[in-house]
Amino acid sequence: MNPAVLMKIMSAKNTFTANHPKFAAFLSAVFRNGIEEGTIIEITVQKPGQEALTSNLKVQQSDLDLLQSLQELAR
Repeated sequence: MNPAVLMKIMSAKNTFTANHPKFAAFLSAVFRNGIEEGTIIEITVQKPGQEALTSNLKVQQSDLDLLQSLQELAR
């Protein structure tokens, strides 16, 4: 990967972590022990002045395989 692109990504990650420290800590806690098949992930998005939209998914082995492949690409 291009070093300049890598530096830009790291800078953006650091800014995100500084802006949202509780969310970064939450993600660290969730992923500390890994995600296993059968885990349910739910997300809610609420824009100002609008109703919240919520969806969830139950993690399948194929999802875990995809994440593993993406991790290997990142190395």
